[in-house]
Amino acid sequence: MEKKRTEARSTPARSRDRGRATRHRLIEATAGLCKERPGAEVSVAEIANAAGVFPNQVTYYFGSKDSLLVHAAFLGLLHDARRIERIGRQAPDAAAFRRNIARAVLAMPSLPSVARALAAGISKPELAPVVDRHLQLLFRQSERFVSQLLDSRGWRTRRPLSAETRTFWSTALGAVLLVRAGAHGTGADLDLAGALTIHDEPG
Repeated sequence: MEKKRTEARSTPARSRDRGRATRHRLIEATAGLCKERPGAEVSVAEIANAAGVFPNQVTYYFGSKDSLLVHAAFLGLLHDARRIERIGRQAPDAAAFRRNIARAVLAMPSLPSVARALAAGISKPELAPVVDRHLQLLFRQSERFVSQLLDSRGWRTRRPLSAETRTFWSTALGAVLLVRAGAHGTGADLDLAGALTIHDEPG
């Protein structure tokens, strides 16, 4: 009897584990497809094939393809952000940090997908909370990185840390949205480094 109760309890746990693994495979597969083909449409069939699942599992786990695309876009962005943190740590001074970070962010392969995710959050209110959750995670991760960097280097910012990270990412993502909307120009027209107030001068 005890063995049956244990098996009954473990079955839902195994089902939840399988569900989490399937969700993860779907997000990873979609992020990979978006990275390979930035800005291109990705079908549910292609996503399912890449993840090794049935097409109806996309809607079962995420409600819609658009919701899955939002998750995948921000997964790609967080991966890119970690790579950019490594670039930031190599900067010899604060001025080089500002320049290098700005240049690297504007070249991130995940940005076109993130621009689409932001547009989806605007046009489809049901996706706005998903977008906001991922943005808050990005802000927290960036704030933690900058805080550790400031402590280790003795650098300072001229505004609160939360405002520093939000201002920087808002500027970067806003620039990408403008380009996606058809605005003319290149990264050279944007002073993204100027959105950072991190400095190493005394006083």
